[in-house]
Amino acid sequence: MARSRPMRSTYSPPRSTAYAEHGMACTSHPAASMAALDILRQGGNAMDAAIAAAATLTVVEPMSTGVGGDVFCLYAPKGTADIIAYNGSGRAPGKADAAWFLDNGIDKIGNESPHAVTVPGTIDAWCRLADDHGNMEISEVLHPAIHHAEEGYTVAPVVHEAWVDAEERLSKDAHAPNVLLVAGKAPAVGSIHHQPLLAATLKAVADQGRDGFYTGWVAEDIVAYLNELGGLHTLDDFASAAGEYVEPISTTMNGYRVHECPPNGQGIVALIMMNILKGYDIASMGPLSADRLHHTIEAGRLAFRDRAEYVADPAMADIPVETLLSEAYAEQLRGDIDPERAMDEVPGPSLPSTPNTVYLTVVDKDRNAASFINSTYFSFGSSRVAPKSGVVLQNRGAGFVIEPGHRNCIAPGKRPMHTIIPAMLTRDDKAMMPFGVMGGDYQPWGHTHVLQNMLLYGMDPQAALDLPRYCHERGAVYVEPSIPDHVMHDLARRGHDVRITPEAFGGGQAIWIDWAKGTLAGGTEPRKDGIALGY
Repeated sequence: MARSRPMRSTYSPPRSTAYAEHGMACTSHPAASMAALDILRQGGNAMDAAIAAAATLTVVEPMSTGVGGDVFCLYAPKGTADIIAYNGSGRAPGKADAAWFLDNGIDKIGNESPHAVTVPGTIDAWCRLADDHGNMEISEVLHPAIHHAEEGYTVAPVVHEAWVDAEERLSKDAHAPNVLLVAGKAPAVGSIHHQPLLAATLKAVADQGRDGFYTGWVAEDIVAYLNELGGLHTLDDFASAAGEYVEPISTTMNGYRVHECPPNGQGIVALIMMNILKGYDIASMGPLSADRLHHTIEAGRLAFRDRAEYVADPAMADIPVETLLSEAYAEQLRGDIDPERAMDEVPGPSLPSTPNTVYLTVVDKDRNAASFINSTYFSFGSSRVAPKSGVVLQNRGAGFVIEPGHRNCIAPGKRPMHTIIPAMLTRDDKAMMPFGVMGGDYQPWGHTHVLQNMLLYGMDPQAALDLPRYCHERGAVYVEPSIPDHVMHDLARRGHDVRITPEAFGGGQAIWIDWAKGTLAGGTEPRKDGIALGY
């Protein structure tokens, strides 16, 4: 599709790391960073500010997140290493049995199918986390988002480009064009866009809490539209929606501990990659060397093989987390890696017998640290928009398989394999850095890449985010064009199919807590519209 204007380079333009003393917010949009900072200065804490930023992003970056999506969160209260993890991912409808799909000739859930729409977890998560860990009422926290939805917001450049790419998908829905397009097109860069229907939905939540979304007119609007499309959703599915606190999983890197949420998220994939790579002297290889890229690519291929086999809802599937994260297993996987040659095929899984999304982060004056991620999965999720509430509905259910016996097979009330993963770095008894790098399947690659950049190569948060990126997907190695030519040639010599990625990878944020200096250092994604702000 022809673009309406030339797109600026968003791969690795330089910018400075931001520094502050009292509090900081790093998000993918200036309005969200400002909303978070305003909440901090009004007396809210990091959790209040993170929710305010996330809610604002549902308005100003609607292709990446929404109240019709899901949330995962890691939280370090008072900057301690006692990390709290929350899984706010939605579940399949109570009638979504694999046998029903097979009986109806459905062997795969399409990205725009009503069956891809799991019950949204976002609002339940925001309300629960605000009640349990915030200082402010949800009505106060949602005020910036309601203001932008009602009074209008200015469309940013990278947001516009993603919007243009989604025009065709949105135009196919009965209601999306009325809410998200202007005369059938994406809103222009610098134009003011309004979302009055979404404002009404957010007001319902501000007035009634989670019930304002999961019961009453909003839920009725969503369920009625999904049923019209052939979905199996019921009002009971919405009324019973609930996330849960979970025990974080972790590994170590260069004297620090890296925390992730457990499955059904893919944080374990990042940890497997890190464990494999601990067996090599990555620091000696150079940040953009062919050796570093080759070893990381091969480690990622093995870790993603295990994602396909093992990552699912742990409430409904046996997932050998301890074994997957063991040193014995990492050593076994290293045995499959040839330092000079790419694997022709990734071997099948064999365990030993023994052991598109917004990411944002906020740290406050008390060093509460929030690592927060929200998503509707694909750009604008399923591209389905509920007609009265203006809710863009996610398509996380496309992550299920319809294969009875598979760990990730769809089932009533089950959560699908999930790509969005917040992370937290600690050392001894203190939180050191909430961070994340979003971008669908890229996220484990991004976590590994950015963290190694800082801990092994000594980069500051912004330099670590700026460095050119790469990953393996769909049978090929995709690299950003600023990867040196000689590195690409060396990878090709080792048997990799090397291609230039058609778009930049990911969208990361990070805040380093310097306990000795009493300051915060924030980096924000140069491939997005965002900004790091502190005071």
